[in-house]
Amino acid sequence: MTTGWRISSVTSTARTCVLMPAHMSDSALINRATLIIDQVSADSPADYVLRGVLGADKSIPAHEKRDISRAVFSYYRWLHWLDKAASTQSRLASALDLQSKFDQAPSGFKIETLAARAVPEWLKSELDLTDGYLRHLQTDPALWIRVQKEFAAALPRSLGNCTPSASFLVPEARRSTTLRYSGNIDLFKTPEFQQGVFEIQDLSSQLVGYAADPKPGETWWDTCAGEGGKTLHLSELMENKGLIWASDRNTGRIATLRKRAGRAQAFNYRAVTWNGGPFLPTKTKFDGILVDAPCSGVGTWQRNPHARWTTTPDDVKELADIQLQLLNHAAPALKPGGRLIYAVCTLTRSETTKVADAFTAEHPELSSDPVLGQGPRLHLLPHELDANGMFIAAWKKRG
Repeated sequence: MTTGWRISSVTSTARTCVLMPAHMSDSALINRATLIIDQVSADSPADYVLRGVLGADKSIPAHEKRDISRAVFSYYRWLHWLDKAASTQSRLASALDLQSKFDQAPSGFKIETLAARAVPEWLKSELDLTDGYLRHLQTDPALWIRVQKEFAAALPRSLGNCTPSASFLVPEARRSTTLRYSGNIDLFKTPEFQQGVFEIQDLSSQLVGYAADPKPGETWWDTCAGEGGKTLHLSELMENKGLIWASDRNTGRIATLRKRAGRAQAFNYRAVTWNGGPFLPTKTKFDGILVDAPCSGVGTWQRNPHARWTTTPDDVKELADIQLQLLNHAAPALKPGGRLIYAVCTLTRSETTKVADAFTAEHPELSSDPVLGQGPRLHLLPHELDANGMFIAAWKKRG
């Protein structure tokens, strides 16, 4: 049994054995998580509601916020096992019971049942539903951090509960900076985070930076920079030398990028807006371009299970069109010999191999290039890495 948790019956309407955190009462957890679940909809996803509610309530301790989040996400992992006619409280209690049973004996759940209930029916046409993948979806996600190289030795001692990545895909010299954190403290409130010593960044996301492999003094373009996670990684790999153009269509995300860059003391970037169209934000030619494109996020479904029930095949098709468009518009900005990296945190065929095939066919001036010493296309499978699922492809401009 997991340390720090206890067995208890939950409510008078749902008397069942559930793993509950020892520091929070049963009723408090059920009630608080239920209030959040009742606000969730297709237009207000679970992760968005959690951030809004828990972020605004300073009276709830960090460890209790974590417990509430885990309860809400367990509800959506086991949604299709729950009685639709029951109250939200009863369904949540049942979901926590299922999560407890699965955590203790995952082999007790038939793979056929998981394939039918843990993911939407349409996914079968886009992805091979293996035993390992399906069972991994029903577990809590790992928490990965990326520490700046000069602090790689000191940070594990100060934080504790840090394990270096053993993945052969992480460059050997960087394995001590790619850490899995298994402790309970609120990392955002640590002095080390506030001082920019480390970033919370999933292992698969870090592998995108290693696949890009930018060199100090080069010029790169992070086309869909968002809030800057990969921009900051590129900057660190470039030793704050050279220049990164970081673009996004959302000015709010760019503002957040600037704050994060200031905290991390990353200065070799220029943040600009770009809507993904044919008119590029600069006439600069780049040594490397990263297209970390918007996608369906299927690779994050372990971490964000509510998205399983809101993402549709139409979303996948629409996003695949956008991804190909972004690649086509960005490619002319490459220098001869420059590298183009395509990354999406999804595993659907429509957004991965099909997009890569279509782009390759349209660009004879580009040749496929190895990714992390492997082939030109790399599927990062969540159950093999204990991280988000990710697809990475690379090309190099001839000449």
